[in-house]
Amino acid sequence: MSLWRERLADLSWFMRCLNEPIARQANKEDECTGRFWEGHFKSQALLDDAALISCMAYVDLNPVRAAIAQTPEDSEFTSFAARVEIQKKSVSKSEPQSQWLLPFAETKKTGKSQATQNTHVCLPISQEEYFELVDWTGRCIRDGKRGAIPAHIQPILQRLEIKQDNWIDGIQHYGNYFYKVVGIMRHLLEETERQGQKWFKGQSAARLLYQ
Repeated sequence: MSLWRERLADLSWFMRCLNEPIARQANKEDECTGRFWEGHFKSQALLDDAALISCMAYVDLNPVRAAIAQTPEDSEFTSFAARVEIQKKSVSKSEPQSQWLLPFAETKKTGKSQATQNTHVCLPISQEEYFELVDWTGRCIRDGKRGAIPAHIQPILQRLEIKQDNWIDGIQHYGNYFYKVVGIMRHLLEETERQGQKWFKGQSAARLLYQ
């Protein structure tokens, strides 16, 4: 009985018991062997707003980069497409904010925050600004033409401390540039010290992409 009490209070033991049947089923479906999480997923610590918007844009533009969708709003299973769909519905009737989508800090048209006391703010930009940034970035990636950054996009990147000239390159190669942590250089150094490490992959990219 004492052994079972000890195990029931052990989170590691609980997760092992939870993962084992899931791992067997997943490996059977994928026709592979090994630990369940190995090769299936990876997690990154996003240290600041620059890292968060880079990661969001990278994920939302995956279908465009892979030539599965022509535009971000035409893609499936992305938060961008979900937000566009909610916005379309809200034109004709009041559509509540999806519970799995974090609100943005402000709306460009009204200047009022989408966040409530019971929610977390997603980014210090409006949803309209995020749409414009991702739409323009997607066009550059799809057409293979970078060109000059439009005047209405520049303030967004400046506010997030993202270097304008390297934004497109950062989104195209985000998956290769960073590993465990993503963020502005000073935040990477703080996290390196906090974890007692000497170095994290991505420091060169952080200097290149962020101010």
